Amino acid sequence: MKKTILAAAMALTLSAPAANAANIVETAQGAGVFGTLLAAAQAAGLADALATGDNLTVFAPTDEAFAKLPAGTVENLLKPENKDQLVAVLSYHVLPRELVSNQLPAGPIHVRTIKSGGDRTLAVAKSGATVTVDNATVVQADIKADNGVIHVIDTVMLPSS
Repeated sequence: MKKTILAAAMALTLSAPAANAANIVETAQGAGVFGTLLAAAQAAGLADALATGDNLTVFAPTDEAFAKLPAGTVENLLKPENKDQLVAVLSYHVLPRELVSNQLPAGPIHVRTIKSGGDRTLAVAKSGATVTVDNATVVQADIKADNGVIHVIDTVMLPSS
């Protein structure tokens, strides 16, 4: 009898429709460690694109990562007159396709970001269980959202141009 009830409960659970996942912005908001990133995306006018775009990969720096930047950097980037620079920095963290950790070969690859012009590629390297992206380390990989994937990184990546 217990086995029958357990089997029926499992069948019901497995056949129940999955709840809608949150988009990238909602997922980041729910994590509670991306306040600076979300504020910057809003200031840059990119939050809607991150919420509605499809098949995106976001290398998401935490609030701690932003705090490691030189004093005044974030405040300077958030000024309206520096919006183009802010867009360049943020778009350097986004790929126009989903890239999950099990797709990475051992060793480095270069991937193109959505940044327009200048330095548009990131060097992604997998060595054992460690994944680095340019000068950042992925501290949590493969956070699924309904429109892409988030990889948490420990450093804000700044394009060279």
